[in-house]
Amino acid sequence: MKIIDLHDPKRVNRPPDDVEILLSAGNFVHDEFLISKVELRLYNERLDSKLGVFSLITSFVETNKGSVEMIYDEGFRGENPLKRATEFLISNLGISGLILRSIISLREKIT
Repeated sequence: MKIIDLHDPKRVNRPPDDVEILLSAGNFVHDEFLISKVELRLYNERLDSKLGVFSLITSFVETNKGSVEMIYDEGFRGENPLKRATEFLISNLGISGLILRSIISLREKIT
């Protein structure tokens, strides 16, 4: 089961412009979910002459019971928005919150 938890799923119906892998080939278990991959994905959506690039950053979590892609952040975030978001997550233990949010979303769709 693949869940796209976005108001407009068409925003991510193409390959991302960049990906930061936070966890891969893992065997991290949360409740009954085996987490195998956690990524942040960047989709550059449009360019404003004054504000720069409008970026959509999503989280992608793959488990043994399905995967979830959902909005992590969006907006005019300046240079290297994906790298800065990744550094923030890693330095503030945000990965566990991201995984928990994804598992909650998966549970809602499974039951």
